[in-house]
Amino acid sequence: MIRGYSLNQDLKLLVNNSKYSDIEILCKDEIKLYGCRAILAARSEVLEGLLYNGMKESFERQISFPTINSSGMKIILEYIYVGSIEVNSLTKDNIIEAYCAADYFQLLDLQEFIMRTIKIFLKNNYTTNYSPELLSKVVEIMPLSEDNTLLNLLVKEVATILLTDIEIGRLSIIALQYLLFYAHENDIPFATPEYEVFRYSAIFAAKNVSDVTYKALMEKLPTLEQIDNLIQIENKFITDHQKVAQELEHLIEYIDFRRIKKSQFDFIEPLKIIPAEIIQHNSELINSDLNNIRGIPIYRIKESELFWDESACGSNLVIEDNGKIIQASNNCKSHQSARANILIEDKGNQPNGWVLGSGGAFRNNNNFVRNYCPSFHKDGARITVHLDMNKRTCAFTVNGIKYREILEWNNLPSKPYPVVSLRYPGRFRILSHQKK
Repeated sequence: MIRGYSLNQDLKLLVNNSKYSDIEILCKDEIKLYGCRAILAARSEVLEGLLYNGMKESFERQISFPTINSSGMKIILEYIYVGSIEVNSLTKDNIIEAYCAADYFQLLDLQEFIMRTIKIFLKNNYTTNYSPELLSKVVEIMPLSEDNTLLNLLVKEVATILLTDIEIGRLSIIALQYLLFYAHENDIPFATPEYEVFRYSAIFAAKNVSDVTYKALMEKLPTLEQIDNLIQIENKFITDHQKVAQELEHLIEYIDFRRIKKSQFDFIEPLKIIPAEIIQHNSELINSDLNNIRGIPIYRIKESELFWDESACGSNLVIEDNGKIIQASNNCKSHQSARANILIEDKGNQPNGWVLGSGGAFRNNNNFVRNYCPSFHKDGARITVHLDMNKRTCAFTVNGIKYREILEWNNLPSKPYPVVSLRYPGRFRILSHQKK
């Protein structure tokens, strides 16, 4: 490549190049990188203070950064020399170290770029969400303070994931502790029922004792689904229950036992992994008016549990594909309705309909508004329903565009069912929401 045509390309030649360096940079992982003293100082006041302070660092050929890994330092060097970094330079393995290094050297533009990249990274990788690993890295190398924007971003992201979907080991004990502390102190969207919070914490503690103890506790402490299905569990304490109790001490104060039903305590108490006085005290405080999920509850519906209910389906409607699809037969000349089996909260009835029509209007009783959104008659239209059960309001996303909250609907029932109304050739598939 001929030099002199691109300043960016020419300066890239200097990045971590021992030929043009006059200082060695020793990182936390003992990997040695190379830099140009004058360029480093010109681009960072922190580095200028370190390299031209009149002390020994001003004269020695080596400077050490015992808290910064080489993976983060390489990003710093690329940014310092070129003024930008390639997006693909940041990966799940180095992005936290890069952010912390940018914070250390007070490179604010780089910090903001990395923060935007992390948000995009989380959004685009939702199905293989790495936020538990990223949160675990952050709590290890950054201060745990509520003004830490990266920490807040990641803890709120992890809170929206069911703990039961996070494999033990992906979330460190400190990260789990901070998650439970933060969600205990702040009303944030949270997905995991409190019983499952306790179960996950107990299993985590057991895993730290031994694999044998971990497997024993997995067998003796049922999931909510197993409890609901009346599966019989042998209620006995485990051999190493005292060691599990000791490991669990770090988490127990952030578990709200008032949200755990008394019937669920029948599976907890025999294990003898939390002090009897805690069980007795908290069981007396159980409040049936509290949600079983802390903060702002997020209710996750499993795909296997979601289907159209044959007992609540019009006579000219046909259910297909294991209950996922409802189809109007050619005999269905006028609208008929079908109800999903799932109830958003507990059990109950929904006497009235809050309806978004395929023509783009919404209605309920005397509320009728045209042009809420464009019509969606065509095949493949995708509708997402957003319920705010605290405000009892609703909004819709139609074909990827989210439309306004329908403030006219401020009296949604506390226990709604998803319902569709269709006629030939109408056809609907029901799916749980997948965040993208």
